[in-house]
Amino acid sequence: MLTNFSTTQETRKRVTETQSGVVASQHSRAARAGAEVLKAGGDAIDAAIATAFVLGVVEPWMSGPGGGGAMVIWREKEQRAYALNFGMRSPAALDVADYPLTGQGRVSDLFPWPAVKDDRNVHGATAIAVPGHVAGMEAAHQRFATMPWADLLEPAIAMAKEGPLADWYSALLTTSSARLIAQDPDLAKIFLDEGTWPKIGGWTASGQQHLDFSGMAATLERLASHGARDFYEGDIARALVSDVQGKGGSLSLQDLADYRAGVFEPVSIARGGATVYTTPGLTAGPNLADYFDRLPVSATPDMPAMAAALKAAYDHRLATMGHDGETHTSPGCTTHFSVVDREGNMVAVTQTLLSIFGSRVLSQSTGIPMNNGIMWFDPEPGKPNSLAPGQPCLMNICPAIVRDETGGFAVGASGGRKILGAVAQLSTMMTDAGLTLEDAFHHPRIDIAGDTLIADAALPQGTLDTLAAQHDTQVRPNAVYPFAWACPSAVRRVNGRNSGCTEVMSPWADAISEDDV
Repeated sequence: MLTNFSTTQETRKRVTETQSGVVASQHSRAARAGAEVLKAGGDAIDAAIATAFVLGVVEPWMSGPGGGGAMVIWREKEQRAYALNFGMRSPAALDVADYPLTGQGRVSDLFPWPAVKDDRNVHGATAIAVPGHVAGMEAAHQRFATMPWADLLEPAIAMAKEGPLADWYSALLTTSSARLIAQDPDLAKIFLDEGTWPKIGGWTASGQQHLDFSGMAATLERLASHGARDFYEGDIARALVSDVQGKGGSLSLQDLADYRAGVFEPVSIARGGATVYTTPGLTAGPNLADYFDRLPVSATPDMPAMAAALKAAYDHRLATMGHDGETHTSPGCTTHFSVVDREGNMVAVTQTLLSIFGSRVLSQSTGIPMNNGIMWFDPEPGKPNSLAPGQPCLMNICPAIVRDETGGFAVGASGGRKILGAVAQLSTMMTDAGLTLEDAFHHPRIDIAGDTLIADAALPQGTLDTLAAQHDTQVRPNAVYPFAWACPSAVRRVNGRNSGCTEVMSPWADAISEDDV
Protein backbone atom coordinates (compact mmCIF):
# COMPACT_ATOMS: atom_id res chain seq x y z
CA MET A 1 0.00 0.00 0.00
CA LEU A 2 1.46 3.38 -1.06
CA THR A 3 1.71 6.07 1.62
CA ASN A 4 2.78 9.70 1.93
CA PHE A 5 4.47 9.06 5.24
CA SER A 6 7.98 8.12 6.26
CA THR A 7 8.85 4.44 6.26
CA THR A 8 11.98 4.93 8.39
CA GLN A 9 10.63 6.98 11.31
CA GLU A 10 10.47 5.17 14.66
CA THR A 11 8.18 6.07 17.55
CA ARG A 12 8.45 4.62 21.06
CA LYS A 13 7.00 5.14 24.52
CA ARG A 14 9.04 4.74 27.68
CA VAL A 15 7.99 2.21 30.32
CA THR A 16 9.33 2.84 33.84
CA GLU A 17 8.91 0.53 36.83
CA THR A 18 7.97 1.94 40.24
CA GLN A 19 6.57 0.84 43.59
CA SER A 20 4.02 3.64 43.30
CA GLY A 21 0.63 3.46 41.61
CA VAL A 22 0.27 4.05 37.86
CA VAL A 23 -2.57 5.22 35.61
CA ALA A 24 -2.40 4.49 31.87
CA SER A 25 -4.96 6.49 29.92
CA GLN A 26 -5.82 7.58 26.40
CA HIS A 27 -5.29 11.20 27.56
CA SER A 28 -2.26 12.38 29.49
CA ARG A 29 -4.13 14.90 31.64
CA ALA A 30 -6.66 12.30 32.72
CA ALA A 31 -3.86 9.90 33.67
CA ARG A 32 -2.22 12.70 35.66
CA ALA A 33 -5.47 13.44 37.52
CA GLY A 34 -5.76 9.77 38.49
CA ALA A 35 -2.12 9.63 39.60
CA GLU A 36 -2.69 12.70 41.78
CA VAL A 37 -5.55 10.88 43.52
CA LEU A 38 -3.25 7.90 44.16
CA LYS A 39 -0.59 10.22 45.57
CA ALA A 40 -3.20 11.81 47.87
CA GLY A 41 -3.86 8.38 49.41
CA GLY A 42 -6.65 7.07 47.21
CA ASP A 43 -6.69 3.52 45.91
CA ALA A 44 -7.21 2.25 42.38
CA ILE A 45 -11.00 2.73 42.45
CA ASP A 46 -10.70 6.31 43.66
CA ALA A 47 -8.22 7.05 40.87
CA ALA A 48 -10.46 5.33 38.33
CA ILE A 49 -13.51 7.45 39.20
CA ALA A 50 -11.51 10.68 38.99
CA THR A 51 -9.89 9.61 35.71
CA ALA A 52 -13.25 8.60 34.22
CA PHE A 53 -14.85 12.00 34.80
CA VAL A 54 -11.78 13.93 33.62
CA LEU A 55 -11.78 11.92 30.39
CA GLY A 56 -15.34 13.09 29.76
CA VAL A 57 -13.99 16.66 29.74
CA VAL A 58 -10.66 16.39 27.93
CA GLU A 59 -11.83 13.76 25.41
CA PRO A 60 -15.57 14.59 25.23
CA TRP A 61 -16.05 13.06 21.76
CA MET A 62 -15.07 9.64 23.11
CA SER A 63 -16.89 9.24 26.43
CA GLY A 64 -18.47 11.05 29.34
CA PRO A 65 -21.59 11.26 31.52
CA GLY A 66 -23.76 10.90 28.41
CA GLY A 67 -22.34 7.45 27.62
CA GLY A 68 -21.71 4.08 29.22
CA GLY A 69 -19.19 1.27 29.56
CA ALA A 70 -17.85 -1.43 31.87
CA MET A 71 -14.98 -2.16 34.20
CA VAL A 72 -13.13 -5.10 35.70
CA ILE A 73 -11.79 -4.74 39.24
CA TRP A 74 -9.15 -6.70 41.18
CA ARG A 75 -9.15 -6.36 44.97
CA GLU A 76 -5.78 -7.50 46.27
CA LYS A 77 -6.77 -8.22 49.89
CA GLU A 78 -9.77 -10.27 48.81
CA GLN A 79 -7.84 -11.94 45.97
CA ARG A 80 -11.04 -11.51 43.99
CA ALA A 81 -12.16 -9.98 40.71
CA TYR A 82 -15.43 -8.16 39.99
CA ALA A 83 -17.11 -7.04 36.76
CA LEU A 84 -19.20 -3.88 36.71
CA ASN A 85 -21.44 -3.17 33.73
CA PHE A 86 -22.80 0.32 33.10
CA GLY A 87 -23.76 -0.17 29.48
CA MET A 88 -26.52 1.76 27.73
CA ARG A 89 -30.10 0.63 27.11
CA SER A 90 -32.64 1.51 24.44
CA PRO A 91 -35.44 3.76 25.79
CA ALA A 92 -38.67 1.98 26.74
CA ALA A 93 -40.69 4.26 24.44
CA LEU A 94 -38.52 3.56 21.39
CA ASP A 95 -40.68 2.59 18.40
CA VAL A 96 -38.95 0.28 15.93
CA ALA A 97 -41.24 1.62 13.20
CA ASP A 98 -39.46 4.97 13.51
CA TYR A 99 -36.32 3.33 12.05
CA PRO A 100 -37.41 2.09 8.61
CA LEU A 101 -34.81 0.54 6.32
CA THR A 102 -34.16 2.38 3.08
CA GLY A 103 -33.22 -0.75 1.17
CA GLN A 104 -30.25 1.14 -0.24
CA GLY A 105 -26.67 0.71 0.94
CA ARG A 106 -25.24 0.41 4.41
CA VAL A 107 -24.30 2.67 7.28
CA SER A 108 -21.00 4.49 6.74
CA ASP A 109 -20.11 4.55 10.44
CA LEU A 110 -18.67 1.91 12.78
CA PHE A 111 -20.95 -0.99 11.80
CA PRO A 112 -22.09 -2.04 8.32
CA TRP A 113 -25.80 -2.25 9.19
CA PRO A 114 -28.44 -1.83 6.46
CA ALA A 115 -29.14 1.89 6.08
CA VAL A 116 -32.03 3.44 8.03
CA LYS A 117 -34.00 6.44 6.77
CA ASP A 118 -32.16 9.68 7.61
CA ASP A 119 -29.59 7.62 9.61
CA ARG A 120 -31.93 7.98 12.61
CA ASN A 121 -30.13 5.16 14.43
CA VAL A 122 -26.71 6.75 13.91
CA HIS A 123 -26.95 10.44 14.69
CA GLY A 124 -29.46 12.89 16.10
CA ALA A 125 -31.56 12.55 19.25
CA THR A 126 -33.29 9.43 17.89
CA ALA A 127 -29.93 7.61 18.26
CA ILE A 128 -29.63 8.35 21.99
CA ALA A 129 -29.80 5.44 24.46
CA VAL A 130 -30.13 5.57 28.24
CA PRO A 131 -26.67 6.55 29.58
CA GLY A 132 -25.06 4.46 32.32
CA HIS A 133 -21.71 6.14 32.98
CA VAL A 134 -22.65 8.05 36.12
CA ALA A 135 -24.45 5.04 37.63
CA GLY A 136 -21.36 2.93 36.99
CA MET A 137 -19.11 5.35 38.81
CA GLU A 138 -21.66 5.56 41.63
CA ALA A 139 -21.76 1.76 42.00
CA ALA A 140 -17.96 1.52 42.07
CA HIS A 141 -17.77 4.33 44.63
CA GLN A 142 -20.39 2.86 46.95
CA ARG A 143 -18.78 -0.56 47.01
CA PHE A 144 -15.04 0.09 46.90
CA ALA A 145 -13.98 3.74 47.15
CA THR A 146 -12.12 5.27 50.10
CA MET A 147 -12.43 8.98 49.23
CA PRO A 148 -15.55 11.22 49.16
CA TRP A 149 -17.54 11.38 45.92
CA ALA A 150 -17.28 15.16 45.64
CA ASP A 151 -13.49 15.07 46.01
CA LEU A 152 -13.19 12.63 43.11
CA LEU A 153 -15.23 14.90 40.81
CA GLU A 154 -13.18 17.97 41.66
CA PRO A 155 -10.43 17.37 39.06
CA ALA A 156 -13.05 17.13 36.29
CA ILE A 157 -14.83 20.25 37.55
CA ALA A 158 -11.58 22.23 37.53
CA MET A 159 -10.75 20.94 34.04
CA ALA A 160 -14.20 21.86 32.72
CA LYS A 161 -13.96 25.37 34.16
CA GLU A 162 -10.60 25.79 32.45
CA GLY A 163 -11.95 24.25 29.26
CA PRO A 164 -10.22 21.47 27.31
CA LEU A 165 -7.33 22.69 25.20
CA ALA A 166 -8.04 22.82 21.46
CA ASP A 167 -4.80 21.62 19.84
CA TRP A 168 -3.94 20.13 16.45
CA TYR A 169 -5.05 16.65 17.45
CA SER A 170 -8.44 17.76 18.79
CA ALA A 171 -8.91 19.81 15.63
CA LEU A 172 -8.11 16.75 13.50
CA LEU A 173 -10.74 14.68 15.30
CA THR A 174 -13.27 17.51 15.18
CA THR A 175 -12.71 17.95 11.46
CA SER A 176 -13.56 14.29 10.87
CA SER A 177 -17.10 14.94 12.19
CA ALA A 178 -17.54 18.65 11.49
CA ARG A 179 -20.34 18.15 8.96
CA LEU A 180 -22.43 16.20 11.47
CA ILE A 181 -21.52 18.44 14.42
CA ALA A 182 -22.80 21.40 12.42
CA GLN A 183 -26.28 19.84 12.35
CA ASP A 184 -26.69 20.52 16.08
CA PRO A 185 -26.13 24.26 16.70
CA ASP A 186 -25.62 23.69 20.43
CA LEU A 187 -22.77 21.22 19.85
CA ALA A 188 -21.36 23.32 17.03
CA LYS A 189 -21.18 26.37 19.28
CA ILE A 190 -18.61 24.58 21.44
CA PHE A 191 -16.50 22.84 18.81
CA LEU A 192 -16.81 24.87 15.59
CA ASP A 193 -16.00 28.44 14.60
CA GLU A 194 -18.79 30.06 12.57
CA GLY A 195 -20.61 26.73 12.70
CA THR A 196 -18.17 25.27 10.21
CA TRP A 197 -14.46 25.22 11.12
CA PRO A 198 -12.88 23.26 13.99
CA LYS A 199 -11.67 25.46 16.83
CA ILE A 200 -7.91 25.41 17.28
CA GLY A 201 -5.16 27.58 18.71
CA GLY A 202 -2.64 29.41 16.53
CA TRP A 203 -0.19 27.41 14.45
CA THR A 204 2.70 28.73 16.55
CA ALA A 205 3.35 27.47 20.06
CA SER A 206 2.28 30.80 21.55
CA GLY A 207 -1.37 30.47 20.49
CA GLN A 208 -3.76 28.44 22.68
CA GLN A 209 -7.54 28.17 22.71
CA HIS A 210 -9.75 26.49 25.28
CA LEU A 211 -13.24 25.16 24.52
CA ASP A 212 -16.14 26.54 26.53
CA PHE A 213 -17.19 23.74 28.88
CA SER A 214 -18.88 25.96 31.46
CA GLY A 215 -22.14 24.07 30.97
CA MET A 216 -20.59 20.73 31.86
CA ALA A 217 -18.69 22.35 34.74
CA ALA A 218 -21.98 23.47 36.30
CA THR A 219 -23.49 20.01 35.84
CA LEU A 220 -20.48 18.31 37.40
CA GLU A 221 -20.66 20.71 40.35
CA ARG A 222 -24.29 19.75 40.91
CA LEU A 223 -23.40 16.07 40.52
CA ALA A 224 -20.71 16.50 43.18
CA SER A 225 -22.98 18.31 45.65
CA HIS A 226 -26.26 16.43 45.07
CA GLY A 227 -24.91 12.96 44.31
CA ALA A 228 -25.06 10.60 41.36
CA ARG A 229 -28.81 9.95 41.54
CA ASP A 230 -29.49 13.56 40.56
CA PHE A 231 -28.40 12.48 37.09
CA TYR A 232 -31.20 9.90 37.08
CA GLU A 233 -33.91 11.36 39.32
CA GLY A 234 -33.18 15.05 39.97
CA ASP A 235 -32.70 18.34 38.16
CA ILE A 236 -30.01 16.96 35.87
CA ALA A 237 -32.35 14.14 34.79
CA ARG A 238 -35.17 16.57 34.04
CA ALA A 239 -32.86 18.78 32.01
CA LEU A 240 -31.49 15.83 30.02
CA VAL A 241 -34.94 14.50 29.17
CA SER A 242 -36.26 17.92 28.20
CA ASP A 243 -33.28 18.51 25.90
CA VAL A 244 -33.34 15.07 24.25
CA GLN A 245 -37.10 14.97 23.74
CA GLY A 246 -37.01 18.54 22.46
CA LYS A 247 -34.64 17.36 19.72
CA GLY A 248 -36.77 14.35 18.82
CA GLY A 249 -35.46 11.56 21.07
CA SER A 250 -37.48 9.14 23.22
CA LEU A 251 -35.40 9.18 26.44
CA SER A 252 -37.76 9.51 29.43
CA LEU A 253 -37.55 10.30 33.13
CA GLN A 254 -38.67 6.73 33.83
CA ASP A 255 -35.81 5.36 31.72
CA LEU A 256 -33.33 7.28 33.86
CA ALA A 257 -35.03 6.52 37.19
CA ASP A 258 -35.06 2.78 36.42
CA TYR A 259 -31.38 2.62 35.45
CA ARG A 260 -28.92 0.81 37.73
CA ALA A 261 -25.41 -0.41 37.00
CA GLY A 262 -24.86 -4.13 37.54
CA VAL A 263 -22.07 -5.96 39.41
CA PHE A 264 -21.43 -9.49 38.13
CA GLU A 265 -19.04 -12.36 38.46
CA PRO A 266 -16.49 -11.85 35.69
CA VAL A 267 -15.79 -14.32 32.95
CA SER A 268 -12.80 -16.36 34.17
CA ILE A 269 -10.39 -17.89 31.67
CA ALA A 270 -7.56 -20.24 32.68
CA ARG A 271 -4.50 -19.71 30.49
CA GLY A 272 -1.44 -21.68 31.53
CA GLY A 273 -0.33 -20.25 34.86
CA ALA A 274 -2.52 -17.17 34.46
CA THR A 275 -6.22 -16.38 34.89
CA VAL A 276 -7.93 -13.84 32.65
CA TYR A 277 -10.91 -11.96 34.11
CA THR A 278 -13.19 -10.02 31.79
CA THR A 279 -16.75 -8.79 31.41
CA PRO A 280 -19.71 -11.15 30.92
CA GLY A 281 -22.92 -10.60 28.96
CA LEU A 282 -23.29 -8.19 26.05
CA THR A 283 -19.62 -7.25 25.73
CA ALA A 284 -16.65 -8.81 23.93
CA GLY A 285 -15.61 -10.60 27.13
CA PRO A 286 -17.23 -13.94 26.18
CA ASN A 287 -15.57 -13.65 22.76
CA LEU A 288 -12.16 -13.23 24.42
CA ALA A 289 -12.81 -16.55 26.16
CA ASP A 290 -13.80 -18.06 22.81
CA TYR A 291 -10.54 -16.77 21.27
CA PHE A 292 -8.39 -18.37 23.98
CA ASP A 293 -10.30 -21.65 23.63
CA ARG A 294 -9.34 -21.71 19.95
CA LEU A 295 -5.69 -20.64 20.32
CA PRO A 296 -2.88 -23.14 21.00
CA VAL A 297 -0.30 -21.95 23.52
CA SER A 298 2.88 -20.73 21.83
CA ALA A 299 6.16 -19.51 23.33
CA THR A 300 6.44 -16.82 20.62
CA PRO A 301 3.81 -14.46 19.19
CA ASP A 302 2.24 -16.65 16.48
CA MET A 303 0.37 -14.09 14.36
CA PRO A 304 -1.21 -16.55 11.89
CA ALA A 305 -2.58 -18.64 14.78
CA MET A 306 -3.90 -15.51 16.51
CA ALA A 307 -5.51 -14.39 13.26
CA ALA A 308 -7.32 -17.70 12.83
CA ALA A 309 -8.57 -17.69 16.42
CA LEU A 310 -9.71 -14.07 16.20
CA LYS A 311 -11.51 -14.63 12.89
CA ALA A 312 -13.40 -17.61 14.25
CA ALA A 313 -14.27 -15.89 17.54
CA TYR A 314 -15.55 -12.78 15.81
CA ASP A 315 -17.56 -14.74 13.24
CA HIS A 316 -19.20 -16.56 16.15
CA ARG A 317 -19.91 -13.24 17.91
CA LEU A 318 -21.61 -11.71 14.89
CA ALA A 319 -23.70 -14.82 14.30
CA THR A 320 -24.95 -15.38 17.82
CA MET A 321 -24.66 -12.46 20.23
CA GLY A 322 -27.60 -10.26 21.09
CA HIS A 323 -30.16 -9.71 23.79
CA ASP A 324 -32.00 -12.94 22.95
CA GLY A 325 -31.00 -15.91 25.04
CA GLU A 326 -28.87 -14.04 27.58
CA THR A 327 -29.04 -15.21 31.18
CA HIS A 328 -29.36 -11.71 32.65
CA THR A 329 -30.83 -8.47 31.35
CA SER A 330 -28.29 -5.92 32.50
CA PRO A 331 -25.63 -6.20 30.59
CA GLY A 332 -15.27 3.78 17.98
CA CYS A 333 -15.49 5.88 19.60
CA THR A 334 -14.35 4.99 22.97
CA THR A 335 -11.63 5.41 25.55
CA HIS A 336 -9.86 3.00 27.88
CA PHE A 337 -7.71 3.42 30.95
CA SER A 338 -6.11 1.07 33.46
CA VAL A 339 -5.01 1.66 37.05
CA VAL A 340 -2.78 -0.18 39.52
CA ASP A 341 -2.10 1.16 43.01
CA ARG A 342 0.82 0.51 45.35
CA GLU A 343 -1.15 -2.24 47.15
CA GLY A 344 -1.77 -4.17 43.94
CA ASN A 345 -5.45 -3.29 43.40
CA MET A 346 -6.20 -2.96 39.69
CA VAL A 347 -9.00 -1.51 37.56
CA ALA A 348 -9.58 -1.74 33.80
CA VAL A 349 -12.24 0.70 32.54
CA THR A 350 -13.63 1.12 29.03
CA GLN A 351 -16.17 3.93 28.53
CA THR A 352 -17.80 5.23 25.38
CA LEU A 353 -20.27 7.42 23.50
CA LEU A 354 -20.04 4.77 20.72
CA SER A 355 -19.36 6.87 17.59
CA ILE A 356 -16.98 9.81 17.70
CA PHE A 357 -19.05 12.65 19.22
CA GLY A 358 -21.74 10.05 19.91
CA SER A 359 -25.09 11.16 18.48
CA ARG A 360 -23.55 14.55 17.58
CA VAL A 361 -26.15 16.04 19.91
CA LEU A 362 -25.49 18.21 22.97
CA SER A 363 -27.83 18.34 25.94
CA GLN A 364 -27.67 22.12 25.91
CA SER A 365 -28.99 22.59 29.46
CA THR A 366 -26.29 20.36 30.96
CA GLY A 367 -23.38 20.77 28.51
CA ILE A 368 -23.21 16.98 28.07
CA PRO A 369 -22.54 15.38 24.65
CA MET A 370 -24.90 12.42 24.26
CA ASN A 371 -24.28 8.87 23.04
CA ASN A 372 -25.63 7.15 19.94
CA GLY A 373 -26.06 3.75 21.58
CA ILE A 374 -29.02 2.86 19.33
CA MET A 375 -26.49 2.23 16.56
CA TRP A 376 -25.31 -0.87 18.44
CA PHE A 377 -28.55 -2.61 17.46
CA ASP A 378 -29.01 -4.31 14.11
CA PRO A 379 -31.89 -2.37 12.47
CA GLU A 380 -32.88 -5.43 10.45
CA PRO A 381 -35.63 -7.45 12.21
CA GLY A 382 -35.17 -11.07 13.18
CA LYS A 383 -31.47 -10.93 14.01
CA PRO A 384 -29.85 -11.84 17.39
CA ASN A 385 -29.23 -8.14 18.10
CA SER A 386 -32.23 -6.53 16.39
CA LEU A 387 -33.45 -3.13 17.53
CA ALA A 388 -36.06 -3.26 20.30
CA PRO A 389 -37.26 -1.02 23.16
CA GLY A 390 -35.94 -1.36 26.71
CA GLN A 391 -33.01 -3.61 25.83
CA PRO A 392 -29.30 -3.50 26.76
CA CYS A 393 -26.92 -2.56 23.98
CA LEU A 394 -24.42 -5.08 22.62
CA MET A 395 -21.03 -3.46 23.25
CA ASN A 396 -17.62 -4.22 21.73
CA ILE A 397 -15.74 -3.27 24.88
CA CYS A 398 -13.41 -5.78 26.52
CA PRO A 399 -11.65 -4.56 29.68
CA ALA A 400 -9.62 -7.37 31.23
CA ILE A 401 -7.42 -8.14 34.21
CA VAL A 402 -4.93 -11.00 34.05
CA ARG A 403 -3.48 -12.50 37.20
CA ASP A 404 -0.36 -14.67 37.41
CA GLU A 405 2.19 -15.72 40.02
CA THR A 406 4.18 -12.47 39.68
CA GLY A 407 1.16 -10.14 39.85
CA GLY A 408 -0.57 -9.50 36.54
CA PHE A 409 -1.88 -6.71 34.36
CA ALA A 410 -4.99 -4.68 33.51
CA VAL A 411 -5.63 -4.00 29.83
CA GLY A 412 -8.25 -2.74 27.41
CA ALA A 413 -8.64 -0.62 24.32
CA SER A 414 -10.82 1.69 22.29
CA GLY A 415 -11.62 1.13 18.63
CA GLY A 416 -15.02 -0.52 18.11
CA ARG A 417 -14.72 -3.98 16.60
CA LYS A 418 -10.92 -3.71 16.74
CA ILE A 419 -10.95 -3.80 20.56
CA LEU A 420 -11.17 -7.59 20.92
CA GLY A 421 -8.16 -8.14 18.66
CA ALA A 422 -5.96 -5.70 20.56
CA VAL A 423 -6.83 -7.06 24.00
CA ALA A 424 -6.46 -10.65 22.80
CA GLN A 425 -3.07 -10.12 21.17
CA LEU A 426 -1.55 -8.09 24.00
CA SER A 427 -2.79 -10.60 26.57
CA THR A 428 -1.42 -13.51 24.53
CA MET A 429 1.96 -11.84 24.11
CA MET A 430 2.34 -11.27 27.85
CA THR A 431 0.90 -14.60 29.06
CA ASP A 432 1.86 -17.21 26.45
CA ALA A 433 4.99 -15.60 25.00
CA GLY A 434 6.22 -13.93 28.19
CA LEU A 435 6.80 -10.50 26.61
CA THR A 436 7.26 -7.51 28.88
CA LEU A 437 4.64 -4.76 28.86
CA GLU A 438 6.96 -2.55 26.83
CA ASP A 439 7.78 -5.22 24.26
CA ALA A 440 4.14 -6.24 23.87
CA PHE A 441 3.01 -2.66 23.17
CA HIS A 442 5.81 -2.14 20.65
CA HIS A 443 5.12 -5.43 18.86
CA PRO A 444 3.25 -4.98 15.53
CA ARG A 445 -0.33 -6.25 15.54
CA ILE A 446 -3.06 -7.36 13.18
CA ASP A 447 -6.81 -6.86 13.08
CA ILE A 448 -9.42 -9.19 11.63
CA ALA A 449 -12.89 -8.16 12.82
CA GLY A 450 -14.40 -8.83 9.40
CA ASP A 451 -13.52 -10.38 6.08
CA THR A 452 -10.28 -8.41 5.62
CA LEU A 453 -7.15 -8.76 7.75
CA ILE A 454 -5.17 -5.56 8.40
CA ALA A 455 -1.49 -6.27 9.09
CA ASP A 456 1.19 -3.91 10.37
CA ALA A 457 3.87 -3.37 7.75
CA ALA A 458 6.47 -3.81 10.50
CA LEU A 459 5.74 -7.54 10.75
CA PRO A 460 8.39 -9.84 9.22
CA GLN A 461 7.86 -10.46 5.51
CA GLY A 462 7.50 -14.19 6.08
CA THR A 463 4.64 -13.57 8.52
CA LEU A 464 2.98 -11.19 6.08
CA ASP A 465 3.25 -13.78 3.30
CA THR A 466 1.66 -16.46 5.50
CA LEU A 467 -1.19 -14.15 6.50
CA ALA A 468 -1.79 -13.15 2.89
CA ALA A 469 -2.00 -16.82 1.89
CA GLN A 470 -4.69 -17.45 4.52
CA HIS A 471 -6.75 -14.24 4.46
CA ASP A 472 -7.69 -11.28 2.30
CA THR A 473 -4.91 -9.07 3.69
CA GLN A 474 -4.06 -5.38 3.58
CA VAL A 475 -0.66 -4.20 4.83
CA ARG A 476 -0.50 -0.75 6.41
CA PRO A 477 2.05 1.29 8.34
CA ASN A 478 1.25 2.21 11.94
CA ALA A 479 0.32 5.89 12.03
CA VAL A 480 -1.11 8.60 14.26
CA TYR A 481 -4.27 8.95 12.16
CA PRO A 482 -6.33 7.05 11.34
CA PHE A 483 -5.71 4.08 13.65
CA ALA A 484 -5.75 0.88 11.60
CA TRP A 485 -5.80 -0.98 14.93
CA ALA A 486 -7.29 -0.28 18.34
CA CYS A 487 -5.84 2.14 20.90
CA PRO A 488 -4.91 0.13 24.05
CA SER A 489 -3.77 1.19 27.53
CA ALA A 490 -2.44 -1.15 30.22
CA VAL A 491 -0.71 -1.34 33.58
CA ARG A 492 1.35 -4.24 34.89
CA ARG A 493 2.52 -5.42 38.32
CA VAL A 494 5.54 -7.72 38.59
CA ASN A 495 6.77 -8.74 42.04
CA GLY A 496 5.47 -5.58 43.69
CA ARG A 497 6.66 -3.13 41.03
CA ASN A 498 4.24 -1.35 38.71
CA SER A 499 4.45 0.06 35.19
CA GLY A 500 2.15 1.30 32.46
CA CYS A 501 2.08 1.80 28.70
CA THR A 502 -0.32 3.20 26.10
CA GLU A 503 -0.75 3.00 22.33
CA VAL A 504 2.62 3.97 20.91
CA MET A 505 1.21 6.10 18.08
CA SER A 506 -1.35 8.02 20.16
CA PRO A 507 -0.02 11.56 20.79
CA TRP A 508 -2.25 12.10 23.86
CA ALA A 509 -2.13 8.69 25.57
CA ASP A 510 0.22 8.38 28.53
CA ALA A 511 1.10 6.32 31.61
CA ILE A 512 1.62 8.51 34.68
CA SER A 513 2.76 7.32 38.11
CA GLU A 514 2.54 8.93 41.52
CA ASP A 515 6.24 9.72 41.10
CA ASP A 516 5.41 11.93 38.09
CA VAL A 517 3.03 14.32 39.87
